[in-house]
Amino acid sequence: MSLVLGIDEAGRGPWTGSVFAAAVILNPAAPIEGMKDSKKLSPVKREALARLIQKNALAWGLGSASAAEIDTHNILQATFLAMRRAVAGVPLDLLHRCHAWVDGNRDPQLGIPTSTLIKGDALMPAISAASILAKVARDTEAHAMHVQYPQYGFDRHKGYGTALHIQQLAQWGPLPEHRASFAPVARWYAANTRAA
Repeated sequence: MSLVLGIDEAGRGPWTGSVFAAAVILNPAAPIEGMKDSKKLSPVKREALARLIQKNALAWGLGSASAAEIDTHNILQATFLAMRRAVAGVPLDLLHRCHAWVDGNRDPQLGIPTSTLIKGDALMPAISAASILAKVARDTEAHAMHVQYPQYGFDRHKGYGTALHIQQLAQWGPLPEHRASFAPVARWYAANTRAA
């Protein structure tokens, strides 16, 4: 019997930190209620569901690609890299029986049969589960950045391009975790390199 491997990512848009991906094989004998696109769940609900997914799924894996890898490869290729790393966390005996379903419309070249599904995180429970695990991992990293750099306001903007983040970037300059290839950060470097 073919197993469904749901795959999704979190953190493509922020100016800081890693992009995360998760791969999940749900257990048909242990359904989990309340799953949907992670962006439509409260943080408390996401974290509760993440614990249930990790406990009840047949298998799951997490992967990430760092800000430096994003700058080296571009965000799309770094996302695919994170997805391949997530899939590498799934036991091979299960992986050989899987058909992967990836949220979106681009095939990340996983080395197993793969289909893509636009809005898959809202349509397929295994992709919803992957969306939740990836989002919780991404938020955990954003919280760690807030603890390390409290002046930057990561507890509020989580690295996304808000007015506050623009203000903090201008005031404090980029961090090692900033994605230097993203336009607002690249502009900061260009302006300050010229000034130096």
